[in-house]
Amino acid sequence: MNWSFEPTTRNEAWSPWLLALAAAVFAASGCPAATDLPSASDADVSFLEGRVVGITDGDTLTLLVGREQVRIRLAQIDAPESDQPYGKKSKAALSALAFRKQAHVEVVDVDRYGRTVGEVFVGDVDVNREMVREGHAWAYTRYSHSTEIIELEDEARAARKGLWALPESQREPPWLWRHPPRAARPEPGPLVCGTRTYCSQMASCKEARFYFEHCGVDRLDGDGDGIPCEALCATAR
Repeated sequence: MNWSFEPTTRNEAWSPWLLALAAAVFAASGCPAATDLPSASDADVSFLEGRVVGITDGDTLTLLVGREQVRIRLAQIDAPESDQPYGKKSKAALSALAFRKQAHVEVVDVDRYGRTVGEVFVGDVDVNREMVREGHAWAYTRYSHSTEIIELEDEARAARKGLWALPESQREPPWLWRHPPRAARPEPGPLVCGTRTYCSQMASCKEARFYFEHCGVDRLDGDGDGIPCEALCATAR
């Protein structure tokens, strides 16, 4: 009797019992099945592997994971905006570190824009920290949980690396550039519901709260946290 597992011809189909046996051996070997591998759509995925196929700016890139493109926001750092001084150089620096290279991303969170927030590694290079170390990005202290990355910013500033070589008047933190403080406007008279529906039309947090709470202008609370016009009301909490 021939006990060989090979088919007698190249085109002969495997019998069902041989397929079952092969599956059992494969499972016992500890090798992961294709369905066990993490994908960008997994809610609890803790890491991603892929090729960097796009650079948006100095703190955002696009990772190709299998056939899916995933926007990655680098955790704990904030790079100058594209229209901000040093913005283009920051983007070029991230491109030099990561574009068209294989990357490993340790996922931290998903932000309100749907971007995956994570620590990006290309080989042995910690891309997030390298951007700060070379002065291409700020430590995002509002979301940073590492004193190391703040120390790297201090060292880059002392050495006048990257954006720290700019005149002080051009070194505005990106979070202030995106939401500049507005000049104070005179308080209105007695508050009544009117035609104002946007935060840019509000003279104060008091007025914004009145329109939100008494006039039903829900759009003033864009992120649904119960606080309207946060640029006005952040200091009033």
